[in-house]
Amino acid sequence: MVKVNDGFLKLENDYLFSDISRKVKEYKEKNKDKKVISLGIGDVSLPLTKNVIEAMQKAVNEMSKKETFRGYGIVQGYDFLIEKIISYDYEKRGIKLDKDEVFIGAGTKGDLAGMIELFSIDNTVALMNPVYPAYRDANIMLKRNKIIYLETSEENKFIPNLPNERADIIYLCSPNNPTGTVLNKEELTKWVKYAKENNSIIFYDSVYECFIEDEKIPHSIYEIEGAKDVAIEFRSYSKNAGFTGVRCSYTVVPKALEVFDDNKQKIDINALWRRRQSTKFGAASYITQRAAEAIYTEEGQKQIRQNIEYYKENARYIKSELKLLGYTVFGGENSPYIWLRTPNNMKSWEFFDILLNKAGVVGTPGVGFRRLRGRIF
Repeated sequence: MVKVNDGFLKLENDYLFSDISRKVKEYKEKNKDKKVISLGIGDVSLPLTKNVIEAMQKAVNEMSKKETFRGYGIVQGYDFLIEKIISYDYEKRGIKLDKDEVFIGAGTKGDLAGMIELFSIDNTVALMNPVYPAYRDANIMLKRNKIIYLETSEENKFIPNLPNERADIIYLCSPNNPTGTVLNKEELTKWVKYAKENNSIIFYDSVYECFIEDEKIPHSIYEIEGAKDVAIEFRSYSKNAGFTGVRCSYTVVPKALEVFDDNKQKIDINALWRRRQSTKFGAASYITQRAAEAIYTEEGQKQIRQNIEYYKENARYIKSELKLLGYTVFGGENSPYIWLRTPNNMKSWEFFDILLNKAGVVGTPGVGFRRLRGRIF
């Protein structure tokens, strides 16, 4: 008898964003003459920039010629992109990385889900609540049941406090999805100190760092002294360069970061991740990596900044108008996300249905990000 991995049976019946897509599809089928404003998924709406398209077209042409054709890619990623990442994203902030500490991927969701495979299910994982559901689901799939939740709310401005019990692996996301809040240097320093004192590891999701305007907000956890000893950083080109349909990301795994096996022997996580990727990941395509490289030029940076400013202005406008209407609102500054309290303690799916059916606006029900049913949308 073949048995299923019953970790999958503990998941919700459907993924939050699949539910949203289904409801929107049904609405469009019934209201074909009405326009829908979609704010339900953190997708982009502007096309790829000119620089990126030109780089992709050039790479496609290379693939059409025998002398420049490329087959299987390098699992870690091509040096031409890794060198640009180190130079533009880290050295400009005073952070030194070696090339073998940066791994190119095909989306942060996959990188985060893959990284947690390296760690024993006996480890205790700490997640912010509310939380991006993919963090939680990836752990549940592995049948990990030692999960603690760092409660955030209006009272603590959705900034998590240190856990009362020891956590081995801590997920932090700043700017945060879904609340739009950010961690300043003082707060991040507190987490790095906790991780060092408790031999913990931080999974730091900084996908939305391109939206940070406040100089006091770190763009990378490695701006904090000692963070290389305890943190793995995840980034993506989905939001800063509009790659949601192209798929390209990278993960930084410092060689200074170590964990232990059952015999208390130190294990090199950088080497272990490289080995895992060699078995379970086939490398991001050459065409995609050339596209990502194109943003690391003066003109490339200018073009993506124009798109980022467009999304930031949208967030500022939405937040301003909602506040004028009397809503309690978080996010919208240093972040593209708006997190608001529904009126009259209305349940979030109910509010979702009203917005969609009466205004043709798609939001995201906050309950989908919470461990327990809540009243936040």
